[in-house]
Amino acid sequence: MELLDAIRRRKTTNGAFLPDPVSEDHQRILLEAAGRAPSQLNSQPWRFVVIESRDTIEQIARISGESMTEAMSNGTFFERYKPYFRFSQAEMEEKRSGMLFDKLPAALRPFTSQVFTKRGQTLMNTFGVPKTLGAENRKLVAGSPLLLGVMLDRSEYRPGQLSSFYSVFSMGAAMENVWLTTGELGMGIQFISFPMEVPGRWEEIVQLLRVPDDLELMAVYRLGYLPPEQRRPAIDWSSSQRKLVSQYVFRENGDTPQQGWDGAPPTGDITPGPSASAG
Repeated sequence: MELLDAIRRRKTTNGAFLPDPVSEDHQRILLEAAGRAPSQLNSQPWRFVVIESRDTIEQIARISGESMTEAMSNGTFFERYKPYFRFSQAEMEEKRSGMLFDKLPAALRPFTSQVFTKRGQTLMNTFGVPKTLGAENRKLVAGSPLLLGVMLDRSEYRPGQLSSFYSVFSMGAAMENVWLTTGELGMGIQFISFPMEVPGRWEEIVQLLRVPDDLELMAVYRLGYLPPEQRRPAIDWSSSQRKLVSQYVFRENGDTPQQGWDGAPPTGDITPGPSASAG
């Protein structure tokens, strides 16, 4: 089934895109797919801004790179996300989640396991790792031919109210549609997250994009066509594992993990249920 293949192939693009502009036809397909997502009472709370201006992309790239450098330098990033970093393939296989932290500058590799200690942070700053990471991030964002801002209608997105949950849930479904569609178009996608990690930087992007007062900017993604051969960036974290089904699915109640589904997924043809052929 093509849909299941697309879901299994879905991934985040950590490397560079081709410089080619994303065709208007492909942009339209991506946003139409987003608009097909489910929403509470068909409220369709999502709004999108498509960004191709080189000046705007360069400014967002600068903000992103500087944010990454700051978050890495002061230790807030590593402190916040340390439960998700793995330091060996064996640990990755055991945990089946998180990111494999296996690619650092040569001078730091002997200290990889100490990255979350005060000494490790000092070493990283001494060797300029946060600056290297920030420069790499700025380069990746700046080299993207297309950015996509995702907004929510504030009349639906009202934090603390149930409508807020519904709208965020719908936005996630819309972006999953976009994500899966990029795979069909030979494209990649990545969330530009670091401006959210540093106080004040996200607001700079809000102002840059002139987001109306009745909308809330929720996320910005970079998109583009994938090169035939992708190399890992100079500094990269990979996430190749997924939890076993028995680690996240229960049967009948929360005390009983699902058994018997942890092997390889079915590869044969999927026969639709009876209603698919009715009428």
